[in-house]
Amino acid sequence: MVTQRIKLGGTASDIYVGRVAHGLMTMTWTPSPISDEQAFESIKEGVDALPPGTKMFLNSGEFYDINWGPGNLRLLRRFFDKYPEYADKTFLSVKGGNRAMQPDGSLECLRSSVDNIQKELGPIKKLDLFEPARIDRNLPIETIMNNLATLLKEGKFSHIGLSECSANTLRKAHAVYPVTAAEIEISPWSYDENQKAVIATATELNITVLAYSPLGHGFLTGQFKSFDDLPKGDQRTRLDKFKEQNFKSNLAIVEGLKVVADKKGITTAQLCIAWVASLGSTVMPLPGSSKATRTLENLKGGDVELSREDLASVEQVLVANPVAGERYFGKEVDMFLWG
Repeated sequence: MVTQRIKLGGTASDIYVGRVAHGLMTMTWTPSPISDEQAFESIKEGVDALPPGTKMFLNSGEFYDINWGPGNLRLLRRFFDKYPEYADKTFLSVKGGNRAMQPDGSLECLRSSVDNIQKELGPIKKLDLFEPARIDRNLPIETIMNNLATLLKEGKFSHIGLSECSANTLRKAHAVYPVTAAEIEISPWSYDENQKAVIATATELNITVLAYSPLGHGFLTGQFKSFDDLPKGDQRTRLDKFKEQNFKSNLAIVEGLKVVADKKGITTAQLCIAWVASLGSTVMPLPGSSKATRTLENLKGGDVELSREDLASVEQVLVANPVAGERYFGKEVDMFLWG
């Protein structure tokens, strides 16, 4: 059993969740989705490892399958149909609010998205927290938040989150209605002034920071030794940091982190998760996992405490090995910029 847990922020400040969340995207957003048996075991093992009175924070998306469809939500429905007793043991966050794969913060689109999410989830598990997947720049954030608050008051969901938001947007949003969580990418190879500003603002306002991809989309675990190790059709082959011209340079980061992890007697993944958790009391690492063994390994990373010497060693690795490549595709793609 793991021991560490935290309280969520905003309107969920009375809810305890595990120190490390569980991202579900890789279960279905892949050319070869895993079996229900494997997926269910991964979720159950994680929930069962938590202290009493603690929920597992699960993170899903309305579009989390290879064709931008509801495959992930349907997987969750099958899980809760089979294990209804786990509905109250989990806190479910789902991203949505897209029209034609573009952010749309209108009340019409958000309502349609939330209704579709709940329809796919079925009657057993209610949507706990809803996040627009990206910030719609065609509308003021105040308008988007008022739309979200309208749906919340109608009982569509219980808490509001934002994804890929800047610190300024987060502050403006929170002034309209309390934001429970802000989901942004944070890892040893994705940590700059934007992330630092969001963390500082979230700490001030008691908002949970959902730090997605703390393992660098799996790269920082050391499981990939070359570009050819990526499965055919894998979405990561499109990411700039995984491109062949950047791959070898970034391996030096993994090798350096492994030295630090080995010295401490933990895995590189656990080192990365512990490092992300060390960035603030409101920061919750959100790694993805589709195997029970990996889920448990990730959760144990939340119990790891890093000393000043450990943190200094990680910093030395990052300074000596600058990250090669951009965060997504190596060019400006509007929906992947900070909103």
